[in-house]
Amino acid sequence: MMDRIMAMRTFVRIVDTHSFTRAASSLGIPRATATTLLQSLEAMLGISLLVRTTRRLNLTSEGAAYYERCVQILADIDDIEASLRRIDDRPRGRLRVEIPAAVANAIVLPALEDFHARYEHIVLAFGVSNRHVDLVGEAIDCCILIGALPDSGLSGLSVRRLGALEHVTCASPLYLTRQGTPVGLDELTDHVAVNCLCAQTGRAADFDFQVDGGTVNVPLEGFVHTSDEHAYLECGLRGLGLIQPPRALAQPYLDSGRLREVLPHYRPAPMPVSVAYLRHRRVPPRVRAFVNWLAELFETARHVSHELPHLRPVLSGMEADEPA
Repeated sequence: MMDRIMAMRTFVRIVDTHSFTRAASSLGIPRATATTLLQSLEAMLGISLLVRTTRRLNLTSEGAAYYERCVQILADIDDIEASLRRIDDRPRGRLRVEIPAAVANAIVLPALEDFHARYEHIVLAFGVSNRHVDLVGEAIDCCILIGALPDSGLSGLSVRRLGALEHVTCASPLYLTRQGTPVGLDELTDHVAVNCLCAQTGRAADFDFQVDGGTVNVPLEGFVHTSDEHAYLECGLRGLGLIQPPRALAQPYLDSGRLREVLPHYRPAPMPVSVAYLRHRRVPPRVRAFVNWLAELFETARHVSHELPHLRPVLSGMEADEPA
């Protein structure tokens, strides 16, 4: 006799991961079992839930409606079972997180001891990169986003704003001795930059400056392009051009004199930082704990701004959420 609840869980996991193999692996069952459970569920219902091709899986219209109800029913079952269990309710389990290098090195990693002291039963597995993350397909619990939120690609996610990273325009003493120190934006035509490549577009980002309540973008030429924060900072330290790194990363070098701030009256616009995670009726306790810890961490972090009038509102397909 078919375990209907297990069949429903398998169906939901197949849809979430877009793969029979990944669904089976995450549930700890053989792939053949996942296939049999789905076939049995379809036979019992008398409908096709998925259309399978050699490259992808698509929900039928009936499958889409059934998926939504399954998600609700399974969440209710999990809530009921959790409320009846007499066990330690502290957050626990493995938490997979993807963090951009600038945030990881300047803010999150120095505070991990505090996180472990609070949540000793959570095993944190984090990747450090600026790449686009598929939370569902890669089975990642949450990720930190830097920059304006995209108009698409975040459907089904909850997004919570954490603040904005302050940036600074600076260069090495070697570069400034060779090229001179600009005192106005019009003098930037005599300068070169280390070009920071946008991970999403692959294009070099313009330098930006706040002027009279607005933002002025200035494209600067350079012979070095990189999307890695460490390489970007290192090129600036070696005198290869002007840079605009996060102040939190640059501050130790500004304090030591290896970098010098330029154009302090035209500071770059702060870069918004958000955390995104899968939208559920019941956010897993380990995810809720980490998101709330991040929000608290950013409240006290140096060189993080919390006045964000220039940020666009939360976009359609996303939900502004602050887990309690």
